[in-house]
Amino acid sequence: MFPAFSKVVTLDNLFILLKGALLSLGLAAGSLLIGLAIAVLIALLRFSTKKICHIIANIYVEFFRGTPMLVQIMYLFTVVPIVISMIVGHRVRINPVIVGLIALSLNSGAYQAEYIRGGINGVDKGQKEACETLGLSRTDMMRFVILPQAFRLAIPSMVGEFVTLIKDSSLLMTIGALELFGQANKIGNIYYDYMTPETISIFYYLIMTLTISYFARKLEKRLARSV
Repeated sequence: MFPAFSKVVTLDNLFILLKGALLSLGLAAGSLLIGLAIAVLIALLRFSTKKICHIIANIYVEFFRGTPMLVQIMYLFTVVPIVISMIVGHRVRINPVIVGLIALSLNSGAYQAEYIRGGINGVDKGQKEACETLGLSRTDMMRFVILPQAFRLAIPSMVGEFVTLIKDSSLLMTIGALELFGQANKIGNIYYDYMTPETISIFYYLIMTLTISYFARKLEKRLARSV
């Protein structure tokens, strides 16, 4: 019924898809960490007493949360190199994996900034008042008291963000990055059978996301017991 099935499902092709899955996982992990650094910066800007800092932070968050991820990826891949080429005077091409990492990180930073903001708001106000009574500066209060607790409260949301990033990495196929779905599409082009490799890729995604979700639930239970 499916003559190409036996040709597609080989150890070599399964290994190629595994390499794509590992790239998807690496992109998700890397963008989660970079996004976290961005989110902390945004949180500090929001915590600042200067109004301009609040404006910059809000513009960043609303822009990346209010526009489609695919549009952000395509803009970075097509428009930004043109602008850079005009500035430097010669054609510039950016590796699609690098573009994907940047796009995912910028987008994730906006969402994680909201998770951290929620975590900060979840910290008991009495602790903030105690810090002020002790004479701690706003920076020290944020660094030693507020942010550590905010991170703890935001961990479940950040794990969910990790799962989302794994799935969103499939969008990088549109710019030629050979992550999991990109590899599945490439194999489909070779054998003129897209159903088989793309079906297998679904199981790879499920294995990654369900495994992470499983450990996330265990982590949430442990955190709940330690409160």
